[in-house]
Amino acid sequence: MKEKVQKALDKIRPHLQADGGDVDLVEVKGGVVKVRLTGACGGCPMATMTLKNGIERALKEQVPEVKEVVAV
Repeated sequence: MKEKVQKALDKIRPHLQADGGDVDLVEVKGGVVKVRLTGACGGCPMATMTLKNGIERALKEQVPEVKEVVAV
């Protein structure tokens, strides 16, 4: 499952990088994906929306086993 999540994040990453940010995969455990938002995304006030409405939604579409995405 970790490989599937990483591939899905690789598809999302260019969108984040276009705004000066990025996302790192920290852990996948029991359907919960832990990520670290870096660069401009790390301190952005919209980071929570990016995480839930962007990253989590895309991961759930591409990897149905994903239950939740949390920032660490």
